[in-house]
Amino acid sequence: MGGGGGMTSKQAWVLGLASLASFMMSLDSLIVTTALNTIRQDLAASVESLEWTVNAYSLTFAVLLLTGAALGDRFGRRRVFVTGLALFTVASVACALSPDIGALIASRAFQGAGAALVLPLSLTLISAMFPPHQRGKAMGLYLGITGLATFGGPFLGGVVAEELTWQWIFWLNLPIGAVAILLTVRHVDEVVGPDGRLDLGGVALVTLGAFGVVWGLVRGNAAGWGSAEVLGALVLGAALVVAFVLWEQHAQAPMLPMRFFRLRAFATANPANFCVFASLYGTLFFLAQYFQTVHGEGPFGAGLRLMPWTATLMVCAPIAGRLADKVGERTFVVGGLLLQTLSMGWIAVAADTGTGYLELLPALIVGGAGLTMAMPAAQKAVVGAVQPREIGQASGAFMTLRIFGGVFGVAVTVAVFASTGGYTSAGEFSEGFTAAMGAVAAFAFVGMLIALGMPGGRLTAVTAPAQAQAQSAAPQGESVP
Repeated sequence: MGGGGGMTSKQAWVLGLASLASFMMSLDSLIVTTALNTIRQDLAASVESLEWTVNAYSLTFAVLLLTGAALGDRFGRRRVFVTGLALFTVASVACALSPDIGALIASRAFQGAGAALVLPLSLTLISAMFPPHQRGKAMGLYLGITGLATFGGPFLGGVVAEELTWQWIFWLNLPIGAVAILLTVRHVDEVVGPDGRLDLGGVALVTLGAFGVVWGLVRGNAAGWGSAEVLGALVLGAALVVAFVLWEQHAQAPMLPMRFFRLRAFATANPANFCVFASLYGTLFFLAQYFQTVHGEGPFGAGLRLMPWTATLMVCAPIAGRLADKVGERTFVVGGLLLQTLSMGWIAVAADTGTGYLELLPALIVGGAGLTMAMPAAQKAVVGAVQPREIGQASGAFMTLRIFGGVFGVAVTVAVFASTGGYTSAGEFSEGFTAAMGAVAAFAFVGMLIALGMPGGRLTAVTAPAQAQAQSAAPQGESVP
């Protein structure tokens, strides 16, 4: 792998391997979603058990993300990255060999734990390797390669669901994981964070707090949002998150310094990106079902119809990332979320049992382009707001809020769907779907309003290299405005 396009060979290896890891985990998530019906039939799983094959992964993933970033800073980012890849790969083999649904759910939880070690460190490795004026382009390429999984996942999932056994969903990870581990050990240097101490109190509080919040969101629609289980989990989780914030303000080596939130770019790009992924995952959850339930397509046909929407990530993200280096991040986050708001609003109005695919296609392409404009720009804004030695901590926070956004988006859109529609007929599903797309548009609109508060366009891009130099020279614990 050479260092074309102004990249050194070392930069190219880091970018390629981090992107490969992200590709593997994105592909796995999407294929599992589109092959759920095949798994249900083969393992005689209940609907609730089937839901947990998705939620077990999301639960451990979201809960352990900040911890994964902290472990990387403490024990070495390459070491923890490789450990996560190994755990994910072994857990994938366990998924493929699962004799029943319980074993599959447990293996999926271990997959999520492995992903929580890998993904925040993939972003950290890229951010640390590329200087600020190259970072947007690198992150755009990272998202573009990940977009290959998003582009091919629905299609491949449909093929697996109709032509192969579902176990191949997980066997695919074995060769990819083995190659990624070997190449990472050979071509990526070891780097540790700025402080060798591990904030054990912070790890415990954020892990338990995140578990409570995610458990409540995941269980809300099944157990009832007013149930003691869900309310108790949400309240306890929120209380522990507050305790985590208070703890971090006084910890000697905090895993997430609270002063990050005094940085305007960090404090606005993170919640805006939360809304990006709430809107994305809410859309993704229902689109394939709409094509199958209302249009009468099978998994393969539904996957094909999703490809023009998912292809925008592969095409638009590298372009948007490169232009964000020149124009600034706010323009792309605001503009992208505006496009998603308009396109999903249009689908909410236009979609019906008699609406043809070609009538929805322009809105799908525009909305997909909008989301992929916003993603690399938001990432660049977050990691560019902190000192270079703090990128690992910022990346962990960014990835955690991103996953929370996805879980929250699915939980809310499912609740909206259930309140207005159902699965008994195409007409009933269509009513719920249009309401859900209205919620998705609302997420994007709120994110756009938040993104308007991000630092202004060209100023961010022009001053980033100078700011990074000033931050590098700043004493430990000081922040450069």
